[in-house]
Amino acid sequence: MNGHQRVRDDEGSGSRLLALSDGVFAIAMTLLALDITLPSGLGTAGFEQALADVMPNLWAYGLSFVVISAFWRGHHQIFRYAREVDGAVIRIGLLNLGLIALMPFPTTLLAEYGDQPASVAVYSGAVAAMGAAQLALTVVVWKRPWLGSEALPDPVARNDVADMAWTVLVFVVAVPLAFVSPTGAKLWWVVLIPLKAMTGLRGKRLRMAAQRSDV
Repeated sequence: MNGHQRVRDDEGSGSRLLALSDGVFAIAMTLLALDITLPSGLGTAGFEQALADVMPNLWAYGLSFVVISAFWRGHHQIFRYAREVDGAVIRIGLLNLGLIALMPFPTTLLAEYGDQPASVAVYSGAVAAMGAAQLALTVVVWKRPWLGSEALPDPVARNDVADMAWTVLVFVVAVPLAFVSPTGAKLWWVVLIPLKAMTGLRGKRLRMAAQRSDV
């Protein structure tokens, strides 16, 4: 490698991977809503009971929609700097998309069997796996500045890595915790809110500082 130049492996346009990613994210979000249905021809009592029964599906849908949206936003931030991709980026990117596409399954488990330890553990493990794949993608793009028109600033990259690492850590811890208390594991997820808020604000400041330095 000479500076930021090197022989590229399976090089291609990052926009193609980004377009595929947008499609997978959109389909996964859409599939989340398929379980939210009510039978037709219900009387008043039956309708009220069916509406109560579907509320866990709505809750699980809302949770997974927020989770997938956060991953989609982070994915776009990664490819803000990567204009091209190589073999490593493609492989990790496809793994990430495969995990995203699988999310409707653990979401259904959480909606239908939210009081079962295995369901909460599977959901937590699925989110942790998505986070690990996106964390790996962030690091790979960060360490390959020759793929972009500009390098990902180190402070921004470190903050992005920390942000995704918190996601992985919280959901990994929730896996064994689910077998002790499924409710406790779901409450543990809330710990991620202030952590993400902290790294999100720091990331915004770092990106603004990087933009000012480029002017």
